Amino acid sequence: MNFYINQSISINYLKVNSVANSSVFQIGSSGLIKALSNNYNTGGFTGPAPEAQTDDTFSPVVPLQSPGSARSS
Repeated sequence: MNFYINQSISINYLKVNSVANSSVFQIGSSGLIKALSNNYNTGGFTGPAPEAQTDDTFSPVVPLQSPGSARSS
């Protein structure tokens, strides 16, 4: 038996707090979702990753305005 579904979805606000391994995020319909998780060591790493370095002089690639400075005319 086949079902054909036409959908119109409007999302005004969407907040995702966390995405983890094997997460499924779905908007709409799906006939079947099968779980699959594969881990590959394609870089040939043998130990843990080094600690991340912090940089206090970080600037975003896209210049951002502070929330108080965005005024509509």
